[in-house]
Amino acid sequence: MNTVSTSPASASDASQQTTTSHAELASHSKPDYVKVWDLPVRLIHWLIALCFTGAYLTAESESWRLLHVTLGYTMGGLIAFRVIWGVIGTRYARFSEFVRSPSAVFQYLRSLMTKSPEHFTGHNPAGAIAVLLLLGLGAAISVSGYALYNDLGGEWIEEVHELLANAMLAIVFIHIAAVLISSHLHKDNLPLAMITGKKRRIASAAIASTWRSVALVILLAVIAFWVWQWQQAPTAQQTQRSDQISAADQAKRKTDDD
Repeated sequence: MNTVSTSPASASDASQQTTTSHAELASHSKPDYVKVWDLPVRLIHWLIALCFTGAYLTAESESWRLLHVTLGYTMGGLIAFRVIWGVIGTRYARFSEFVRSPSAVFQYLRSLMTKSPEHFTGHNPAGAIAVLLLLGLGAAISVSGYALYNDLGGEWIEEVHELLANAMLAIVFIHIAAVLISSHLHKDNLPLAMITGKKRRIASAAIASTWRSVALVILLAVIAFWVWQWQQAPTAQQTQRSDQISAADQAKRKTDDD
């Protein structure tokens, strides 16, 4: 998916600064690939994808419950940082650079029907909607999952949690389809750009730094959390004893009721 850059200038000026026509791209004798996505954005993107996929696949298994919870908490932490980075991060990572009005979204969608669709350096206006939906749903899933795991609500929490997860899965499929369509229409390999961080643009569109140090801190924090969760995991004997105590309590309550 792709972003528009904003500045104190007018909306039209911002559009001129961050949109590039196919004719302008073709005018370059050699493609000029410049850095657009910083490393924290790319790392968070793929880690969230990994966490959601893993958590969804392990949702129905008691034996994988710790992994499911760990991935869910990790996703929540990554989303929290992405929101912060969306305010203080690099040019195309900021929400102010790609969140647009409904009219801008419709204008972009109409341009897709023409021979020269609007071309954006970062997230396009339609892509911005997917970004916001995925971040919002992911945060809601993490919060409801925490409440469910810690028995902070009734059965309705479980139903809400499952509903949110299925909604996010649907948005993910739409997102993937839109990325493939956009890659074809704009002649941009968007999945590859989210790996390398590079797009074919004029040199002035490049970000100044990819912030490898921040990405390293994020990666180390995730690994440290995973190790800590693994160390806190109950042993097989503890789990068996807990199950036995739980079964005994249930039997006792049944006897008392009788």
